Amino acid sequence: MRILFLTFYFEPDLSAGSFRNTPLFKALLEKLPSDYIIDVITTVPNRYSSFKVDSDAYENYSSNSHIHRIKIPRHTNGLLGQINSFKTFYFHANKIAKGKKYDLVYASSSRLFTAFLGARIAQKNNAKLYLDIRDIFRESIVEIFSNGLTKRGLDLLLRPVESYTFNRAAHINLVSKGFASYFSKYKAQLSFFTNGIDEEFLHNLEKNTESPTSYPKIIVYAGNMGEGQGLHKIVPDMAEKLGSDYKFKIIGDGGKRQELQDQITQREIDNVIILPPVQRAELYDIYTEADYLFLHLNDYNAFERVLPSKLFEYATFPVPIIAGVAGYAEEFVKSELSNYILFAPNNVDDFMQKIKEYDYHKEMRTSFVNKYRRHHINLKMADSIKSYLNE
Repeated sequence: MRILFLTFYFEPDLSAGSFRNTPLFKALLEKLPSDYIIDVITTVPNRYSSFKVDSDAYENYSSNSHIHRIKIPRHTNGLLGQINSFKTFYFHANKIAKGKKYDLVYASSSRLFTAFLGARIAQKNNAKLYLDIRDIFRESIVEIFSNGLTKRGLDLLLRPVESYTFNRAAHINLVSKGFASYFSKYKAQLSFFTNGIDEEFLHNLEKNTESPTSYPKIIVYAGNMGEGQGLHKIVPDMAEKLGSDYKFKIIGDGGKRQELQDQITQREIDNVIILPPVQRAELYDIYTEADYLFLHLNDYNAFERVLPSKLFEYATFPVPIIAGVAGYAEEFVKSELSNYILFAPNNVDDFMQKIKEYDYHKEMRTSFVNKYRRHHINLKMADSIKSYLNE
């Protein structure tokens, strides 16, 4: 039996897709007999143009698993750059898969086209297709563009791709229950294995819970800086209104990083520092020194369905989480988390009111951590994937 494991991001890349799929691959290996073969097709690390790390184009991971990494053109996460990168990935992935007989194709996708690639290869092999969907790409991308003609053109282009892909699947896993109504029209079996907490953030659960007495208080964000996060729309205003008692430390890269940096410079804001992406070991230390951990989603209707993976790693630290989210993410924070400051996306006045009302304290979220350990979730998901091989 042979499995194709498709993911655009995989270790040692720095991205939510990599952090999700690398441990899932390892959990699946734990579950499968030794006579099963898994081929991983992914990319050479490319999530951030400012982050470079060596990785082999081909890795014989174990006696029954092989990792193929495709080198794609460097880009800065713009739409044209992403299209060009995926064309390269699509062509080379088909070339690697050609001549192999797959019984099951697993594809994890946030931008739809990795899922589409999985559907095409599954059809050629008459294989079962198991999709892991991390975002509703058509809905998100169409809403982001302001030009009406562009919106309609993209919608017309993406609808048949989406329909073909999801109708081909035997199983669709959704990382957010907010996606459920969108996918209810498809015949595939649905599941909701969420993102989870990685072992890197669990090795020291007895963290310092003493409240800080010194200023400035440090607010940390680490991750992508794109249109979806909307940091360029909220951070400069937050920083100006908070003043010198608070300092933002923004770590990462993305399509709106330069716009954020330009605003900081033009407005002469001196309490925001923007740093390049770092390895996870270093990120742990940065989180440990933070007084607040911050995340934000832009105020698009499409983002009311999503559940940011960042919430899970933030929750392992005892400091308050500042979350500018709405929709399902807001519901999740209220029902599952404690010690948070929740405000409406892109609404700096709402944020200022909430932080003034907040009584600063630290606390461990032990029950949440135990419930959402990534390894436990991955073992259950691996069993779900394996069940389609048994059929």
